[in-house]
Amino acid sequence: MKPRVILHNAVSADGRLDGFHPDLGAFYGLIGRFHEDVTLAGSQTLLESPDGSILARDPGEIPEPAPAAPGDERPILAVPDSRDRIKNWAYLRTLPYWRDVFALSSSTAPAGQIERFRRQHISYFLSGRDRVDLAAALSSIGGRFGAKTVRVDAGGTLNGALLRAGLVHEISLLVHPRFV
Repeated sequence: MKPRVILHNAVSADGRLDGFHPDLGAFYGLIGRFHEDVTLAGSQTLLESPDGSILARDPGEIPEPAPAAPGDERPILAVPDSRDRIKNWAYLRTLPYWRDVFALSSSTAPAGQIERFRRQHISYFLSGRDRVDLAAALSSIGGRFGAKTVRVDAGGTLNGALLRAGLVHEISLLVHPRFV
């Protein structure tokens, strides 16, 4: 069963996702109302974050992480990355926003990417030829994690792919009184 997908973005008054500084307090203050089970974040969005340089470096072998504490209500982070751009998946697990990380890649993922998932103890799902099959990925997320709600935290590429595929159920826009 596919979960409900909510695309949540901060935009300028002229509809831009970039070129301005959004009110992050307001943006993240709204997400509590979604009761998300999974955050679907674009790899480009993560690489452009302040942690981007850390995410772009492979940490090598890491110890297996402790399981999430029982009752941990934080969402799981799922990231499509069919181009093998994120190298430090384990770092994402250390951030306080998510209880675990789930990687999504295409069936033609490079062998190095799969080996990196294994070395960093990252669960992953492979579907689609050159790009992640988002419909199949959402079905996997729903089945594997029992996810009912996925909140998308991404830019135009992932948002557009989800919209074109008819996978978005709700759009939430925080419109800022700025023109870019």
